[in-house]
Amino acid sequence: MCDVVYYSYKYDYMLDWSTSMRTVQMTLDDDLVRAVDGAARKLSTTRSAFTRRALRDALTHLDAALLEQRHRRGYLGHPVEPSEFSVREQDRAWGDQ
Repeated sequence: MCDVVYYSYKYDYMLDWSTSMRTVQMTLDDDLVRAVDGAARKLSTTRSAFTRRALRDALTHLDAALLEQRHRRGYLGHPVEPSEFSVREQDRAWGDQ
């Protein structure tokens, strides 16, 4: 059995008036660190800034995926009735034609 210790350091500096920062220790593969460093260089940013943005993007993507999953379950449980829409299917413009 292995004991895992998570480190997190909170500093009193702030990015803006509403965002405080915390330093966290993470374990990443060497390949991933090299890829992140390369991407950060290309974008003229830091490893930390790049990682913050990537994590925020991943959380946004997760929220959208969970919402879509919830909608899908809702429609499976309560399918759309033909009388719910006044425009016939063949008259709708879906933009794919």
